[in-house]
Amino acid sequence: MALIEGCKHQLEITIPVDALEKETERVAETLRAKVNLPGFRPGKAPLSMIRQRFATSIRQDAIDKLLPKFFHDRVHEEHLHVVGQPSIVELDDKAGEPVRFKAEFEVAPEVELQDYRGIPVPYREPVVTDQDVEERIEALRQRKADFVNLDPRPAAAPDVAVVDMHSVNGLEGEPMHAHDLQVELGSPNTLPVLNEQILGMSPGEEKNITIEYPENYGQERLAGKTVEFHLELKSLQKKELPEVNDEFAKDLGDFQTVEELRDALRKNMMREREMASQRAAKDVIARKLGEMHTFPVPEAFIDRQVEGTIERFVAEQASRGMDVKKLQIDPKRVKEAMRDSAIKEVRTTLVLEKISERESIYATKEELDAEVQRFAKQEREPVAAVRKRFEENGTTNRIANAIRTEKTLSFLFENARKEAPVDEPGTQAADPDQIEA
Repeated sequence: MALIEGCKHQLEITIPVDALEKETERVAETLRAKVNLPGFRPGKAPLSMIRQRFATSIRQDAIDKLLPKFFHDRVHEEHLHVVGQPSIVELDDKAGEPVRFKAEFEVAPEVELQDYRGIPVPYREPVVTDQDVEERIEALRQRKADFVNLDPRPAAAPDVAVVDMHSVNGLEGEPMHAHDLQVELGSPNTLPVLNEQILGMSPGEEKNITIEYPENYGQERLAGKTVEFHLELKSLQKKELPEVNDEFAKDLGDFQTVEELRDALRKNMMREREMASQRAAKDVIARKLGEMHTFPVPEAFIDRQVEGTIERFVAEQASRGMDVKKLQIDPKRVKEAMRDSAIKEVRTTLVLEKISERESIYATKEELDAEVQRFAKQEREPVAAVRKRFEENGTTNRIANAIRTEKTLSFLFENARKEAPVDEPGTQAADPDQIEA
């Protein structure tokens, strides 16, 4: 076996004359049963006549059948883990002589694990303060607010203006329409220009306004655009917030007192922050694993990674209501653009798989069953039907791989060397929620 470069190898393989002759006989017999020759009943023409008349196609068919067989036999002998499809680069086919060919192919890389225990990672145990809890309660009050209609008069803060807005210029495609949009005048969450334009208007008034949206605006279609809208003020409302008492707590769920609500919020927020902090730390660990291991990656694995990225992108656009048939995606250009990142992701995946094998980390039947049940509940389908579909389309294996990867990252996190995150010299350590992967 010759190494070409990276994961690409080449084998020179010989098909003996007797093997080719036996396969030629089989092909000829099969062909005789199918063809009709003048003067002979179907399947009764002499084999010699069949071989003579169809000699070229019979030999080619025999060679085509023997190439993969002899390739796989040789690969099995040499214990090679071939990935992707092999290419026949040379074929020497002369009558009366063995057939010789060269096959180029890729093999899965040998992953030699570096020391993966004790990886340094920035991490600080999250905390939840009393102020954090009160801010969450305030957010719940805002969600439970009542809106009381006010008598017509000029709008003033902190009124809630109910408006209709329709784009008239500055946007490509279909105009945007917003009906009964509630705008809290004077709120820091309201665009300043909207505050300025609505203040002083009375219900029933209309005007055109122009809004310059920042580049980082939440709605992608509006980000960075200057858009003219037609605005109509329909009515004014007063926002009334509920009092924080035991009745407020009971209205939010299975709580009897405000203190029970506060305790539940504190626990939930702690759980959320722990998950976020650990997720950030695990992302750092995954990145460092990829940097620690620099083995070659097969093109077949890179192609698979790019295909998966494209599939996820298309599915995401479809979920947003986009007609995916209109998407113009050039896989070659996508591969060129994301080649470096795809290689890093593949390396990290292969390293995590190797670690999970060494540490005997796998998805259990109970964990798989729990995920299937979760999907079934979400889709409102029978568990048995979901399980059968997942097993047939390969989803079960993907779920198992995802569980194994997450368990392996948890193992690495538990065995990592946690270090306090550090900002610029002379400043305090970073908030764990802000750790960058």
